[in-house]
Amino acid sequence: MFVVLSLIDGLTGQALPVSGRQQSVAGGVLVGLALNLLAVVLLSRPLGAVLRRRRRDLPTEVARNYAGTLCLILITCGFVVAGLASRSDLRSDDVAFRDAFVRAEAYIGDRAPAQFRRNLAHADTFTIQTGSIYRTCVPNPAATRTYCVIVRRSLPFARSVVFDGYEPNSVFAAGAN
Repeated sequence: MFVVLSLIDGLTGQALPVSGRQQSVAGGVLVGLALNLLAVVLLSRPLGAVLRRRRRDLPTEVARNYAGTLCLILITCGFVVAGLASRSDLRSDDVAFRDAFVRAEAYIGDRAPAQFRRNLAHADTFTIQTGSIYRTCVPNPAATRTYCVIVRRSLPFARSVVFDGYEPNSVFAAGAN
């Protein structure tokens, strides 16, 4: 059960990452192995003793194995629950990102110089604060200059977008890392 559930933890970690947008199977397996090992070492003996008090007919080692297996199953269930909870956060982040892009696109399409409006299909959006503040830039056709705006989703639509200069997001993002 230890190996099988550790592999399931790895697959769950890849399909439903707890943090971020992606996780490798190997990373999930390593986290699963570590948590499973800690649970078996630290919790199987005391939980086995509790189980043995309720069922005196069970040998000590069998009660401890049952308790260890229960710990492993609970950890795998915890991975699934945490991954599902994280998934809804990612969906709301995607909705916020799309909304910010639509606001930026409307502003740029209405107010930017013509050379930038024509190139709106090549817009680049950078997340400053997930869910609330974004920066969108559109290059000119020669890609020598960009027109950038900041979108603050917390403000009313009409006041949520402001011009933010001509520095591309690549320069802006390099300072954020």
